[in-house]
Amino acid sequence: MEIGAYSFGDTPLDPDGSPRSTAEGIRNLFDAIVAADKVGLDYFGIGEHHTVSMPASSPGAMIAAAAAATDRIILGSAASIISTDDPVRVFQQLATADAISGGGRVEITAGRGSSVETFPLFGYDLADYDRLYAEKLDLLMTINDSPTESISWSGTVRPALTDLAVVPRPVRGRLPIWLATGGNAASSARAGKLGLPVSYGIIGGEPHRFAPLAELYRRSATQAGHTGEDIKVSVATFGLVAPTKNEALERFYPGWHNLNVEMGRLRGWGAPDRRQFDTQAAAPGAYYVGDPDDVAERIAHLHGYLGHMRHFFQADFGGLPQEHLLESISLLATEVKPRVARLLAAK
Repeated sequence: MEIGAYSFGDTPLDPDGSPRSTAEGIRNLFDAIVAADKVGLDYFGIGEHHTVSMPASSPGAMIAAAAAATDRIILGSAASIISTDDPVRVFQQLATADAISGGGRVEITAGRGSSVETFPLFGYDLADYDRLYAEKLDLLMTINDSPTESISWSGTVRPALTDLAVVPRPVRGRLPIWLATGGNAASSARAGKLGLPVSYGIIGGEPHRFAPLAELYRRSATQAGHTGEDIKVSVATFGLVAPTKNEALERFYPGWHNLNVEMGRLRGWGAPDRRQFDTQAAAPGAYYVGDPDDVAERIAHLHGYLGHMRHFFQADFGGLPQEHLLESISLLATEVKPRVARLLAAK
């Protein structure tokens, strides 16, 4: 089981709650990735958001910088919002990062996105949501699967390519491409039919409810004739590890509260409720917030339902202090990962 982290960046807050520099948030994210590599974390995903509180708007740039400063950790976009980006540029940026890393450490996760701010930001119509995603995913896969630099492709959402070079090529010829979904059945079936690994973002409810989706994914892959190492599942959840369960809860809650206040303003949600938080932070809820034993046991329990090979956590939002993020990363690598390995080996 690979254990990792992911982030959309987290702008630090002053004591009065006002945001500090978004540039400081980016630097903190970079430092966290370098620290994760040093302590032995398996994976770090960089998501794409375009807000003051979550300023990691360019996964390719961050991954390239991190590739030059790390040695072994796998780096991926989590996710690249290809609906409103150019798949040619996404591929070029991540292939460049792959070259910087020495090859084999960079992945693309292609997603629709959990928010819609990219559509007006980049001049797209939200009514074209499905068509943009389907065609741009096809273009991304066409580029990745090509045996040469020369690419030909046509569609309706961008100009055609006719024998045009898309460079650089990845060191090993192709980049791993994952399909991200928040639990849509059609997306699980699509990933299986395309033979792509699937990454489930689980931010609420009971994670084991995703078991039928993982089964649908694997069944769709089998029916389409896809087998082998590309047919795999990963899981992304909220999570923070601390020396004790109580410390983890008290560290994580303020950021969770801040995030939900912000989302409430944007999306009309009700006021955040501590009881809701406590329910989600206890098994079988979706927040993996606890001490190393608690978090490891819950990962192993979910594995019994989903059979996933990677579990990675977002802790840094709502102004989480950097020292708490770094301690969580260290505990994930040095305490949670070996516990999960022992638990799975004993099954």
